[in-house]
Amino acid sequence: MRVRRTVEFRQKIRWDRFKDGFPNLFIEDTLATLLSGTPFTSRGPSQVMIFDIHALQERFYFSDTVIPRLESAIPLLQIELAKLQGPIAIAFPDEGAFKRFHSMFPEDSNVIVCTKIRDGRKRYVKIRDGNVTGNHVVIVDDLVQTGGTLIECAKVLLAGGASKISAYVTHPVFPAESWRKFTDHKDVAFDSFWITDSVPHATSIAQHAPFKLLSLSTAIASILLGYDLRQV
Repeated sequence: MRVRRTVEFRQKIRWDRFKDGFPNLFIEDTLATLLSGTPFTSRGPSQVMIFDIHALQERFYFSDTVIPRLESAIPLLQIELAKLQGPIAIAFPDEGAFKRFHSMFPEDSNVIVCTKIRDGRKRYVKIRDGNVTGNHVVIVDDLVQTGGTLIECAKVLLAGGASKISAYVTHPVFPAESWRKFTDHKDVAFDSFWITDSVPHATSIAQHAPFKLLSLSTAIASILLGYDLRQV
């Protein structure tokens, strides 16, 4: 049999950020190098399963001694969306999230795209495309750090006429317990905030409303069984 490895989400330095004019170290490159050292199996290279990789170019950090399998946890969110009542809209906080995920939703979905505008040192969010009025809007992204962008996006969507705001991220990083700003409702109240257990602390975060945990174990089992049953 082939060996398949899943690894919890690892905090990394943004590849596109610079310090003193020089790019930061590629933490994700180091991890990819370590995983690429996984020995061959009797049936060929081991496989590394990655859920909602942050930047698609990161798949090329792996050597040809392993096979990176890019998977998504969006199907878990789709199950939850099917339970909601009333008109629903899917919002993406920026162009990057739109490009990554919009094709994973039905073509007739009401899609909203937000964008970040820089005005000197100030940054603000505005709605670029989509119909907000009267919809329960679910903001979708791959990961969240402090949550500032999600909150600003939610404010703009509510001001645009959204009836409710929810959010989903695969990787709830939340350094320094920054998730608490979503529980005190000082800025904006989220109806639901779905997260997966790609990080160890997600379980404890999900004990506080509005957070709801979607376990990756179901997706991992389904992917492995679906793949293995096709093997000879």
